[in-house]
Amino acid sequence: MCGIIGGTNPLWDYKAATNALFHRGPDSQKIIQHPDISLAFTRLAIIDLSSKADQPMKNDNDTVVIVFNGEIYGYKELRSQLLHEGYQFHTTSDTEVVLNAYLRWGNQFIHKIDGMFAIAIHDKRTSELKLFRDRVGIKPLFYYFNGDNFAFASELKAVTALLQNQKFHIDYTALYDFLTYKFIPEPKSLYKNIYKLPPAHLLIFDLKQKKISNCQQYWTLDPTVKHSNITLADASRQLRGHIQKSIKDQMIADVPVGFFLSGGLDSSTVVFESCMLNASTETFSIGFEQKGHNETHYAQLVAQQYNTNHHVKILSEVFTNNLFPRMRDWFDEPFADTSAYPTFFVSKFAKEKVTVVLTGDGGDEIFGGYRWYNIIPFLRKIPGIDMLPLNKAFLTLKSFFPIKSIPYKLLNQIDLFTSKDLPCYIKLIGGMTTPEKQAYAQRWGIPLDYDSYWYIRKFYKPDLPLRTRLQYLDFHTFLASDILTKVDRTTMSVSLEARVPLLSKDIIEFCFSIPESLRYYRGELKGLLKKTYSGHLPKAILSRGKQGFSIPRFYLNLNRERYQEKLLQELFPY
Repeated sequence: MCGIIGGTNPLWDYKAATNALFHRGPDSQKIIQHPDISLAFTRLAIIDLSSKADQPMKNDNDTVVIVFNGEIYGYKELRSQLLHEGYQFHTTSDTEVVLNAYLRWGNQFIHKIDGMFAIAIHDKRTSELKLFRDRVGIKPLFYYFNGDNFAFASELKAVTALLQNQKFHIDYTALYDFLTYKFIPEPKSLYKNIYKLPPAHLLIFDLKQKKISNCQQYWTLDPTVKHSNITLADASRQLRGHIQKSIKDQMIADVPVGFFLSGGLDSSTVVFESCMLNASTETFSIGFEQKGHNETHYAQLVAQQYNTNHHVKILSEVFTNNLFPRMRDWFDEPFADTSAYPTFFVSKFAKEKVTVVLTGDGGDEIFGGYRWYNIIPFLRKIPGIDMLPLNKAFLTLKSFFPIKSIPYKLLNQIDLFTSKDLPCYIKLIGGMTTPEKQAYAQRWGIPLDYDSYWYIRKFYKPDLPLRTRLQYLDFHTFLASDILTKVDRTTMSVSLEARVPLLSKDIIEFCFSIPESLRYYRGELKGLLKKTYSGHLPKAILSRGKQGFSIPRFYLNLNRERYQEKLLQELFPY
């Protein structure tokens, strides 16, 4: 794991940019300059700890140079194939495997690898710089282009440090999008001319003509059912096989490895399978002072059953509030997911003992775990609810749900949940609707016809079954721009590598290729996953509902909308 930087202007401050990413790579730093482009690297040594594995790394005749942030899974098998074909290796690193794979297959190498990565390749033979981002968006990659000069880096702060004499202009549509989504969606960033390379994309910059010659998507998630006749037993067997392989591949490291254990189904599954492979497992959990929000007892059940070396700490209200200023340090732009606080806390805690952790992130999007995958389909079935005034719709809903079981997000938003325009989705992830943003629209000069929902429209597929449609939407929006962004920035802020084994390519493609009725076996959220691990995990884990990793709301004494405004007023006062 590391930080990567590059730029076409030799006068830019590459040392300052490297220093800005020191937290991503405290083990070594290196800058090399070429007439066409400079490349810089900060290393967190994980695989092959020798200096030979440092980057930038070049081939033997110095025609191709690579800087690479991430890990490639199953790289040893690919290395063996390349050795058989006559390619030479000087390290045991996965970086050199990527380098040789590119030499062998060119851009098509990307279809030979799986993992989490942001890769930059300078091909001197064609005078091109090529950027690749992983399929899901686990690792970040920012780039700058002003029509002449080009730069890239792992984090926004490194781009601004590199171009420190450059005046940056706020993209107010991006800020307006933040109010909508709680994050600034790809490809936008806080600033004009700085962009996020979207997941599963390749960008090619022509160094001679100084232009982006290509930017294309190299992988697309196909939600078409391909295994319509698969049995429940076969689906469970295949799913577990994919999960086992992914965890085995992602436990490979030359440094200590641990696991985040929240007590939820996803992290418990990862820990269980790891224990089947490894006799000694380090697990880390955090709790909260508020008992109703504390789920450490569930994590303890799994830890006791599989005899892990379990570590627990409690996150206090005072500590959380003291972390508020860190939000700007971590994300460089407005980001309002308050689960960043506990994620940072457990990362800092885990870093005391390990350098790599495996997490359960991505399970809700892949297996179908969010409560709205049940709530929205149910609401759609209530006859005529979308035709009722808000107060009568709420009374109708009360007749179907006990009042205490209605999520707070629903209480005053029944009309949104039945809208065909999907503003309901915005409320579900905690953002603001158009009426709530009017004052900001006027202040920032946002046009009246600006489409706040462009990001979800981009991935909304009305032809899919409703639950699959919502999963597909979450996979392409909420997962990449919120969940994985949060995990990357908070873990890397303490030089901890987080791996997400439930987001392997095989698991993703398999789960979206089976009938929705199997994924939600017996109509349950994560029904197939529960069936697969029935008899392996404690019953209390299999039967409990979704809680999430957010902090108790009283910790910040603000509701979600007010928290977004607090961020803008105190940390990003634009």
